[in-house]
Amino acid sequence: MLAVDTNVVVRYLVRDDAVQATRAAALIRENRIWITKTVLLETEWVLRSVYSYSPERVTEALRVIVGVPTAFVEDAPVVAKALDWSENGLDFADALHLASAGAAEGFATFDRELAKQARHLSPLNLIVL
Repeated sequence: MLAVDTNVVVRYLVRDDAVQATRAAALIRENRIWITKTVLLETEWVLRSVYSYSPERVTEALRVIVGVPTAFVEDAPVVAKALDWSENGLDFADALHLASAGAAEGFATFDRELAKQARHLSPLNLIVL
């Protein structure tokens, strides 16, 4: 199994460089790949910030890469929950942070909008500072 960097995932999804996209696709097709949560988080940021993807399009793209048959995702149930919450309007990074906090008693934030959106999604006690 090979762990992949964000740039491999982005080339695979965006295909803006034909040579690198072909190499990324071959690597992903021919190998089992390990995708960390941090790579997904950075991929989301790159797609949104550099490529101006909408939140909906980012979630679709992330679902594409985690759905590749050769892909194994770190903490897959948490990532799946974060993607579901993202589809319900939560920012992906916030959703991933919240979904990853499962063993905690609560989740503290200064972000009132996050707390408002997440109250019906997460069983954690949301604390706005």
